[in-house]
Order: sequence, then C-alpha cells, then structure tokens
Amino acid sequence: MLTIFRHGCYLRLKFMLDIKLIREKSELVKAGLGRRGMEVSVDKILEVDTGRRSLLQDVEAKKMKLNAVSKEIGALKGRGAEAADKIAEMKGLSDEISRLDESVRKVDEELKSLLLVIPNIPQESVPEGKSSEDNRVYRIVGEKPAFNFKPRQHFTIGEALGILDFERGASIAGSGFTLLRGAGALLERALINFMLDLHSADGKYTEVMTPFMVNSESMTGTGQLPKFAEDLYRIEGLDFYLIPTAEVPVTNIHRNETLQGSDLPRYFVAYSPCFRKEAGAHGADTRGLIRQHQFNKVELVKMVVPETSGAELEDLLLDAEKVLKTLGLSYRVVTLCAGDLGFSSAKTYDIEVWLPGQNMYREISSCSNFEDFQARRANIRYKPTKTDKPRFVHTLNGSGLAIGRTVVAILENFQNADGSVTVPVPLRPYMRGMERIGR
Repeated sequence: MLTIFRHGCYLRLKFMLDIKLIREKSELVKAGLGRRGMEVSVDKILEVDTGRRSLLQDVEAKKMKLNAVSKEIGALKGRGAEAADKIAEMKGLSDEISRLDESVRKVDEELKSLLLVIPNIPQESVPEGKSSEDNRVYRIVGEKPAFNFKPRQHFTIGEALGILDFERGASIAGSGFTLLRGAGALLERALINFMLDLHSADGKYTEVMTPFMVNSESMTGTGQLPKFAEDLYRIEGLDFYLIPTAEVPVTNIHRNETLQGSDLPRYFVAYSPCFRKEAGAHGADTRGLIRQHQFNKVELVKMVVPETSGAELEDLLLDAEKVLKTLGLSYRVVTLCAGDLGFSSAKTYDIEVWLPGQNMYREISSCSNFEDFQARRANIRYKPTKTDKPRFVHTLNGSGLAIGRTVVAILENFQNADGSVTVPVPLRPYMRGMERIGR
C-alpha cells in the first residue's frame, strides 16, 4: 500500500498484487499469470504506474514551492513590503496543484481498475495445467460402499421418500431452488449443527453469525468484485449483495484494521446460506442439489502470519476432511492446477466425495490459501511487535462443508435396497434419534 500526501492529508491507494513486486519482478508476475493461462498487460500497468509516480513527484515539488512562496509572502508582509506578485504566483501554483491532483485521481482510478482484475499468482508447488483435467490426486481416503443393487441418484431417492420437492421449489422461486420436507429438512439442519459443533466444540474455531448481505467494499475485499459481478445477486438501488459464501463477511470482520501479533492466528467458523446466479454454468447439473442458486454451507476462515500459512492450509484441509471421516464417507483430495485456480487463490485443494449413484467423485469443499491477496484488498494488517511496521496477514478459507452436497452424499452412500436411507450414527443425536429415513 502506498501513501500519498495530497492537500494536507494522506490518502491510501490499495494494490491487489504488491505493486513493488510488479515493478521489481515483472517477469515473475508475467510467468505466474501465464501459468494460469491469462494474458494480462503487465507492461500497461507499469506504464500507468510510472506516469502516476511522475505526477506525484510533480505535485510534491509544486507543494514545496508553494510552501516556500507562502513563507516569502509572510516575510514581505512582516516588513510592510508589497507582496502582490508573490500572491499571484501562489495562486498560480495552487491552481496547478489542483489540476495535477485531478490528473492523479484519474490515473489512480485507471491503475486500480487494471489491478482489480488481476488474479493471484500461483505458488510454485501448484501443478501445471490448463483445466480440471490436469488436477492431481493428492490422496484417497475411505472405502467406497458396495451394493447388491444398482445405486440410485439422490434426486430419485429424495423424491421417492418425499423429502426433496424440486417441482414445488421451482414453483415457489424458479429453477435451481428446492423445497426440503420432513426428514429432508431435518437432515439439512442436523448437518449444519453437527458441522458447527465439530469445528467449534474444542475452541479451535470461534463461531460467528454474520450478516447475509454485504456491501461492495466487502465483495471487493475478497475478490468477488469487480471480476465476478454477473454471478452475484445485488439488491436493486442499494449497495447490498447477497453473499455467495460466508467467506466474504467473515474475512471482512477485520477489514481496515491493524491487529497485534498476539492476536494471530484467528480461526472462524460460520454457517450461512449462499446465493449464486451460476451465470457460467447453464445446462450443468440441472437435476438435483448439486448446483443451486441458494444453498447452505459451513465455512472455515483463517487469518495467520505469512510464515505459517503453508502449514495452516494443510491443517485447514484436515479440519474439512474430518467431517467426511466422521460421517464415514469416502473421498479424495485433489491439488488444483494453475489453470483451474480460483481468482484469489495462490493454492487450492478440492475435496471430492464419492457419489455411487453418479459413479463419480464430486467437489464438496475447496480449501485455499490466498496469502496476502485478500488482505491487501481489504487492508487487513498486523504488527508482529508493537514497534514493528504493519504487515499484511495471510487469509485462508475452506468449506467445512457444503451442506446440500453432503445431503447428496448421505442419500447416495447410505441408501438401502428398499429405498430407505440409513442415518449415519454421528448425526442421530441431531435427528431426534432417527436411525433410518423411510417414506
């Protein structure tokens, strides 16, 4: 973050990637973006930044001259001498500074608009690749269930049991919405409470309940804006967005704050509904709960010192996996390749649960290390000691887990030949002792 002195006050201009890194190691930045398969004009950014710094130097020089002339006027008046020429010179300098300030403002906006759409740079450990086809399996956990019948998909099971009503959900709101009834609604609620308890019972994660709407500054802080505006639901005429994930409000809890080193690490767990237009997924997963405009999720968010963020990602991954292990679900972990990384992520693991009805693994959680990318956008800093200069924290987040997809996994993995579904033992206390979901 650079600090600019302008008309007696300091203004801060936030950079998403470290502008010093772009200036000093532009080839490294180009290579990192190239690994993502992106063509970004780093040279254009450098050109605008160079012009901006030149303007700032001009402003500062003229301000120094203005201060000197002001002192000369004071001295002339103190001697009773004529100061009209100096006053005219001071007015000319002031007008010129105002014009330059406006030029700086425009260049600031241009530079900001260029930087806001540049994604994070992948870590060196991220594998090469262009798409999900190039992701690497990190580990496989658990045994896939064996059936003496052909396993059904979750929507067939749920409709037959009367616990998932896609037709009425669409009637109420439109396609991409589902009505859960009876044991289906109870299972959804049970999973939310089970996951919150699992993550917070030992005190490791602090449970928070955040607003489910945020402003544009919060969306910009975590990287949803401006790049993904078309995927977001905005309240018309107001600066409110429905959140696509609890990551947004939780990460922004400490926006524009400077924490103390003793405050870190900070771990949060939060339940929230999530709202997404799924603008880029037309025609995909049109049946069932896999892709919905509204769904529930339990989210894990970390704020840590830079030196530990690599280890913190591995730990976060284990915390998300713990849910699946406790429920007895088979899954695999994959490392996303550079071309499949999310916009803000420097490294991501996806957890994919086994779905026997679909005979495939499907994503149920993403665990990401954003390093200081979000912290720069949201201005979240810390001081290692009271005498140290502030540094940006590293932020991480992971789904712990997506509730709807966990419902899918339970219905498909614990289905019985008679159409009923066995309730996993750890969930039974949350489901009034129910052992089996039948019609």
